[in-house]
This record gives sequence, structure tokens and C-alpha cells, in this order.
Amino acid sequence: MADDDVAGRFEGRVALVTGASRGIGRAIAHRLVAEGGRVVITGRSADSLAEAVDDLGADRALGVAGKADDAAHRADAVAQAADRFGRLDHLVNNAGINPAWGPLAEVDVAAARKILDVNVIAALEWTREVVAAASAAGAPLRSVVNMASVAGTAASPGIAFYGVTKAALINLTVQLADELAPHTRVNALAPGVVRTRMARALYEGREEEAANAYPLRRLGEPDDVAGPAAFLLSDDAAWVTGQTLLVDGGASVRSAG
Repeated sequence: MADDDVAGRFEGRVALVTGASRGIGRAIAHRLVAEGGRVVITGRSADSLAEAVDDLGADRALGVAGKADDAAHRADAVAQAADRFGRLDHLVNNAGINPAWGPLAEVDVAAARKILDVNVIAALEWTREVVAAASAAGAPLRSVVNMASVAGTAASPGIAFYGVTKAALINLTVQLADELAPHTRVNALAPGVVRTRMARALYEGREEEAANAYPLRRLGEPDDVAGPAAFLLSDDAAWVTGQTLLVDGGASVRSAG
């Protein structure tokens, strides 16, 4: 929950958060609503989205079901945002997948293309469409946060191609920050292992061992990422763009040694 001094940071603002029916995306949507904002959330499951909207408040949230890499879904979500709330101020490109495990020498090429489409190309497409929609509504998009990963900053055994796509997303963040300035800021977050359904294979059955890899001696929780996301989206980060913030429980301190 937001502290009193930031409770109104998103008053009158509207954010579109992809992949927000659960996990990190849902936690970010909660944080934005807690700070006075309204949200349009997307995800593949209509039932999960409906549950999330009930939780967030139907007066503050709108759910639009579909796949992040589907052009018709993106157009529908942006159009519904405009119809319901009349504006778009912020975008969180949180949707991501990883159906391929193992070394790069064994990765299925079709799966690799799908991961690239969802994790990178769709983020670019969402950004272009939301920037255009915000401008059409009369004001430039204020900020974008892309959900990268520590897997995009170093070797990532077992999830190597996922790491490749997150490295691409980090560079996409830099390129968009340059091209969309001065009106729109673009930053990224790179979380370590967060206790979500998507990441279960990285810690399930060995959570204590996995947590001991972090100086803070625990895995991340979705709320640990939601706070930094809200900061980067907000005017408190008005002079921050093109940056990737590591949210990794201190793991990078050790790897840098």
C-alpha cells in the first residue's frame, strides 16, 4: 500500500498494464490504484482478469483479455481505454513468456520466435500504439516501464533464450528513451527471482537454497517490484529515462565482485 506522501501521485492518470491478471503486473496495478490512478489491465485469461478487476475496483480498473502479441487485441485494449477513461498516461510492458528451457544449442526455433514476439516485439508495438493513442487524446504519454530481468544482464543457465530477449528489451528501452524524449520517459526494471507462478521452476522445492543466493536472504515478492515500477512511472522520476533498475535482492553486488 502506498504511503500517505505518495498516495496521490497518479490521481487523474490512467495506466495500461499488460500481463496484469496475476503476479507482478497485478501488483503494479494495485500500487497505481492505491496511489489514485486508474488502470487498464490485460492478460490471456478472461476469468483471471475479471477477478483482478473485482479486487482493484470496477470503478478504477478495466480488464481486456487477449494475447500480448496479437495486433487485434492491442488495438481493442487501447480503444477500450480511450472509451472508458478518455486518456492514457502510462504504459507498463509486463507481459512475458518463457516456454523454452535448456541451453541455446537445444532451443526450439519456433519457441524462440514466440518468446521474441511476446517479450520484445509486442513491447515495441504496445509502446507505439499507446504513444499514438495518448497523443490523439490530447496529451503525450508520460512514461513507460518495460519489465526486463536480471537474466538479460548476465549468463542465465536454463533460461538462456529468455535472457536474450530480456537483453533486447533493455536495449529497446534505451532506443525508445532517446526517440520518445522529451515528452515520454522510458525505463526498465530487471527483477531477480520473484515468487510468481511463471518463476516457480526456478525455486519450487528448493526455496531456501534459492533465497540464500541473495544477500537479503529471500526471494522477491510482486510488491517488491511494484514500488520501483510506480516510482519510475511517476513524476518523482521526472529526470530519469533510458535506465534499467536492478531489483534483485542484492545479487548483483556479489556477481560484480
